[in-house]
Amino acid sequence: MNIRLAVDTLAPHMNKAMNALDAAVRKTQLEAPLLELVRLRASQLNGCEYCVDQHSADAVKGGEDPRRLFAITVWRDTPFFTDRERAALELTEAATRLTEGPVTDEVFARAAEQFTEVELAELIWAITVINAWNRLGATAHPWPLS
Repeated sequence: MNIRLAVDTLAPHMNKAMNALDAAVRKTQLEAPLLELVRLRASQLNGCEYCVDQHSADAVKGGEDPRRLFAITVWRDTPFFTDRERAALELTEAATRLTEGPVTDEVFARAAEQFTEVELAELIWAITVINAWNRLGATAHPWPLS
């Protein structure tokens, strides 16, 4: 993948703000492996090859079982994910696919059963931030795959 537009260096003040938001999302009560699953699934849905590569690698470095990563596209049909992870993945998919309709009350309620209000707020922020990164990556291709 060739760099299309180096948005991070061309608009450094915006990149700095985005990095600060990303750093805030990483300081949550949510477990790191769950956040990597969320980041990976949103990145897959958004077609951001850089982010898919990055979050797959980060998950493996964090001790994630590659088998679960291979199965994440079919998470509903496998026994590899906890109820909490399933709720996070379902919310991630719904929030990422907003063009198909808003997040339903049922999806939100299933997530609310698994997360405290603070955790749910943090999860929604994490989903929002990865979607923003994905849009930068899929549009501008600002980072090379190594």
